[in-house]
Amino acid sequence: MEAIQFAKDLGLQHVVFERDNKVVMGAVSSSEQDFSSHGNLIEEIKVCKSFFHDWDLLLLCLDPPPGPLKETTGKGLDLLAATSHREEQSRRQTPLATEPICSSKYDLELYTKPMEELQSKLYSKRLSNSVFYTIGMWGFGQNILKAGEHLMALNLFSKMPLVPNEYVYSSAISACTSLMALLQGQQIHAQALKFGYASISYVSNSLISMYMKCSQCSDALSVYACTPEPNSISYNALITGFVENHLLEKGFEVFKLMHQRGFVLDRFTFVGVLEVCIDLDDLLTGTVLHAQTIKLELDSVPLIGNVIISMYSKFNLIDEAEKVFRLIEEKDVISWNTFISSCSHCVDHAKGLSVFKEMANDYSVSPDDFTFASVLATCAGLASIRHGKQIHAYLIRTRLCQDVGVGNALVNMYAKCGSIKYAYNIFNKMLHRNTFSWNSIIAGFGNHGLGGQALDLFEQMKAMGLKPDSVTYVGLLMACNHAGLVNEGKVIFNSMEETYGITPDIEHFSCLIDMLGRAGRLTEAEEYIKKFPFGDEPVILGSLLSACRLHGDVVIGERLARQLLKLQPMTSSPYVLMANLYASDEMWGDVAEARKMLKGSGLRKEPGHSLIEVKGSFEKFTIGDFSHSRIDDIKDILRTLNWAGGEVSLVI
Repeated sequence: MEAIQFAKDLGLQHVVFERDNKVVMGAVSSSEQDFSSHGNLIEEIKVCKSFFHDWDLLLLCLDPPPGPLKETTGKGLDLLAATSHREEQSRRQTPLATEPICSSKYDLELYTKPMEELQSKLYSKRLSNSVFYTIGMWGFGQNILKAGEHLMALNLFSKMPLVPNEYVYSSAISACTSLMALLQGQQIHAQALKFGYASISYVSNSLISMYMKCSQCSDALSVYACTPEPNSISYNALITGFVENHLLEKGFEVFKLMHQRGFVLDRFTFVGVLEVCIDLDDLLTGTVLHAQTIKLELDSVPLIGNVIISMYSKFNLIDEAEKVFRLIEEKDVISWNTFISSCSHCVDHAKGLSVFKEMANDYSVSPDDFTFASVLATCAGLASIRHGKQIHAYLIRTRLCQDVGVGNALVNMYAKCGSIKYAYNIFNKMLHRNTFSWNSIIAGFGNHGLGGQALDLFEQMKAMGLKPDSVTYVGLLMACNHAGLVNEGKVIFNSMEETYGITPDIEHFSCLIDMLGRAGRLTEAEEYIKKFPFGDEPVILGSLLSACRLHGDVVIGERLARQLLKLQPMTSSPYVLMANLYASDEMWGDVAEARKMLKGSGLRKEPGHSLIEVKGSFEKFTIGDFSHSRIDDIKDILRTLNWAGGEVSLVI
């Protein structure tokens, strides 16, 4: 048998092929009579897993007979093998290729460990059979791509001495997609057109994805237009591509077209279109789509549920996000990460911390780097250094190599919890630093009033060849603000666009105005407000109005208050700030007038509150609120403290 000898030459132990319209399988070492027949369901052939410790390939049926072969399982890199109905009769040289081995209904999967060995065998044999070239192409084009060996697939493709089939073209185009190799992808597209494969769904869908990934949306639409029978994968590729290229309305138009043409909406469809709703801030449409996923029983699928959680958290609807989270049946680590991150985004840090404990203790889900980065952000939000240190200790025990994202989160956590020395120690011990690392430590020093050190770090960052970004300058301006380095701050603000081409936005401008206001340079700050387009922003006017109250400048303060009331007639802050400004200048009649205007507006000043941590849980205390369950005990303690304080005498 040529097939068996061919398999022996490749070093295979087992082989599956078609003979007399039946699927035949057996060990390569067996005689021809020992090969067993398993029916004529050719499309159900499925390559199964190889022995974990073996270096050869193993092919098995989708439903193999009982015995040792059925129990063959293991780990490895999966390869997909297939041949096509379109192979020419003149190129069928072995029984392995006398008939197509699979159809589009099922993928053939092949697992192997020594990819380089397979590649060398394919090259050394200079095979003219497309089955084994397809095996190699699917392998190098699918799983090895995960290891970054994208070029291996294209290298194998370029050395094929025969016309590829649709599966080979699909794999080669996928390799181009991963490499963002538009020119090579276009060349393969041209060859596929020449041999009549470009309109086949495997190839056309891969082409759509490639062109979308390379931001060639018009070319992707051209491929779609030339596809005689586009399927749901085609539409999903278009939707995802438009979302990635920020053409959100077009993505939604494709979704509506897909719906109108009666295609079944699957989980990938909803992932793409829900991303459109998130980016467009369209909660109403997102809610309607959520209802559709419930009808189709897709809302409990992690892939869909995770996106819906992100959508609700975008609109600060943490309760709705939690309902979706609880309904996900088989929560993966991404589900937990998404919800913890959502709690942090919605400033419900205590809930995020409790969800992390639930994940680790009740569900035994292993946290990953993103989990630790998210939960450290919740610790920073709560200023809970105790929990942050516990997580840090766990990381030291279990992770020898620290992810840069986790390192950045640790720096941020310690800085926000008041331990700038710990933060700087972590920063110095990081093996790899990125722009976020430098931004975190610069902001940390700035918030601690150590503006000089923050500026020194900025110089070190530039010396390392790292280009600062917009966030870097926010940290620098805050550092100059807190340290009173006004002139240095002005130089930094003015150099943003001149040196690095970074246009100042409202965050940078508000830092500058606040810095000038604190320094009492109110007239200069007002001049900046007139020059920049952010001058009418309430946060800018409110910041300068607070500075007027601090320095007792009633004239500029009144002018700013009138502007602020025009922009925000339904907020109490202008009235409160004006009352305080008048009080600082002992203008009691104007104070009474400002408070009267506040009362007449029907607005109420939001009461202040404080948070304290008690045995791992967080208690909120609001001014004027006596509804706490232990209010009597609290009053007793306060009376005791007040009495004890009265007994203390200060000797100077």
